[in-house]
Amino acid sequence: MAASELSAQLWKERELLELLLFKLEEEQLLLIAGKSRWISHATREVEQVIERMRAVGLARTVEVAALAEEWGLDQDATLRELATGAPDGIWSDIFGSHLAAMTELTAQIAEVRDTNERLLREAARSTQETLSSLSGAGEDPGVYGAGGAGRAGDTARFFDTEA
Repeated sequence: MAASELSAQLWKERELLELLLFKLEEEQLLLIAGKSRWISHATREVEQVIERMRAVGLARTVEVAALAEEWGLDQDATLRELATGAPDGIWSDIFGSHLAAMTELTAQIAEVRDTNERLLREAARSTQETLSSLSGAGEDPGVYGAGGAGRAGDTARFFDTEA
């Protein structure tokens, strides 16, 4: 039956979404810890998961088209449309659960991705300011907080308490 094959395909896609979320969180931990040496490896792993997702997404499209035809729906039906148009209650519930889980995972992935992009921009800016100060071409880069953001007006001071 095409419905069970599509459900199995959706499970594969959900597992890959969870793996992608894990890899993005792993990348984020490296960024926060300042372990820039490993960022390229983490990014490559994220890209590999995304590539696997493309293949699984293509297979899902084929399964959706077959099931939609079987149920008398448009071949380009969305998962929501399949859940709504399912002939019996069980498949409606199963596809609805897949949709809810995948929507939640996608939102989490977007949040972590956005945070990682911000951390990467801040790290690049910090590196550029540091290199600029070393070459004498720029002004003092200032002081950075724990999140990597610059704090204008703050300066580090050293007090000699033994003098």
